[in-house]
Amino acid sequence: MEKYRTLKENSIFTGEITEKKSRFIAYLSHVSSPEEAVSFLNSIKKKHYDAKHNCSAYIIAGEDGAPDILHSSDDGEPSGTAGKPIMSVLSGAGLKNVILVVTRYFGGTLLGTGGLVRAYTEASKEALKAAEKGIVRVTDSRDLSFTFDYRNEGKARRILEEYGIIPDNTEYGERVCFLVKAESEVAGLLTDTLTERLSGEVEFRS
Repeated sequence: MEKYRTLKENSIFTGEITEKKSRFIAYLSHVSSPEEAVSFLNSIKKKHYDAKHNCSAYIIAGEDGAPDILHSSDDGEPSGTAGKPIMSVLSGAGLKNVILVVTRYFGGTLLGTGGLVRAYTEASKEALKAAEKGIVRVTDSRDLSFTFDYRNEGKARRILEEYGIIPDNTEYGERVCFLVKAESEVAGLLTDTLTERLSGEVEFRS
């Protein structure tokens, strides 16, 4: 089951639009904490120290049932015209553990409330388009450890291959022990298959 989508670690994607001579440059990056998000925002502010606005939004996935952490900033733009539309693009894409910063260089013409919302939205979408190949799924998964006799190792490996799973670790003692990570919805099916095809000669550890 997919929990959410995010970007590959250490990845940054950009997009840019021009609206009535104002430049809107968007930066979409993977982050894993609010501290990382603030650090990335500060790096963009430093890079574009001469820009009028560096507006942003980030979403950090909550751990162990905790709520997600959401934050947005208009950075001097009229309230609700920058941070909110940037956040809408992130949430609409189902992305978490990401920050999106849109830098604006003022072109001399006021865009009005509606114009700003559209511009920040479109710039954000351009960065999202660039990031399409860098998006990864985060799924519910669980660790599964099981032991069996040496004579069944080949059969156990073939069963794992059928599920597209490679053991994270293998221990050899009196018996063979595989440690694997499987999506929660797959783990139950895998244990049933192993039990059936190894004729019950498999022991699972929690």
